[in-house]
Amino acid sequence: MAGDAPNPLGTYLRDRRTRLDPAAFGFTSERRRTPGLRREEVASRANISPTWYTWIEQGRGGAPSADVLDRIAKGLMLTEPEREHIYMLGLGRLPEARYQSVDGITPRLQRVIDGLVLSPTIIKTAMWDVVGWNRAAAVLLTDYGKLPREGRNILRLMFGSDHVRSRNADFDSIARFVVGAFRADVARAGASTSIEVTKLVMELSRLSPEFEALWKDNDVVAHGEGLKRIHHPDAGLLAMEFSSFAVEGRPELGMIIYNPATPDDAERLRVLLDARKG
Repeated sequence: MAGDAPNPLGTYLRDRRTRLDPAAFGFTSERRRTPGLRREEVASRANISPTWYTWIEQGRGGAPSADVLDRIAKGLMLTEPEREHIYMLGLGRLPEARYQSVDGITPRLQRVIDGLVLSPTIIKTAMWDVVGWNRAAAVLLTDYGKLPREGRNILRLMFGSDHVRSRNADFDSIARFVVGAFRADVARAGASTSIEVTKLVMELSRLSPEFEALWKDNDVVAHGEGLKRIHHPDAGLLAMEFSSFAVEGRPELGMIIYNPATPDDAERLRVLLDARKG
């Protein structure tokens, strides 16, 4: 029988639903032979038929569609990693990327970047909004805490702020790199055609003919690693190597860490940070 065959998806879904508290979903917890939600309750929350959900748990009826898996994930209140897992079990692939806006970072992640005392570090979204930064980044790059939320977008700063533009040596090459990396990031996050990206691109195109021309070039680059030279009014010209990293469990976030390229750059950065402690 089909129901006797190995069915990892059904086993996983059954395990998830038995861990849920019926009362938390408005269901009575009385007279239940087994813990958790019943199959028909999951089906109701997922807006699919009880028969179809039962068949999925039993491994009958063929592979469920992506839409059905998304409904089940929502009905079971699965986390994003759990949603990805049922896609792998049910369809053998990850779900299509979908963009999720982010307003901030966890205290734990903030403590991680605060520990990088001599390495300016920022956390950015796929939209290139800066949502986390350490003290070194505030001193060397931009004091993001003094900016309104919408003003913390790296592209808005690059193409709309004379102050930020003057800080970037080799502005033309950096600007081309940023636009190409931004295009790659929003595509990876499933946000290329989102309203947020469309509005930002239109805004920047009106603001800056340079951005408009670079966007029309359709360049795509991996963020990876590179060298950025920064003019600072107190420390002079600093050469900073940068490396980008994904944030584990938060695919919508990226971390960029800057490190001095030479011992001289490191010493001048240390003096700058010490001078700004007061």
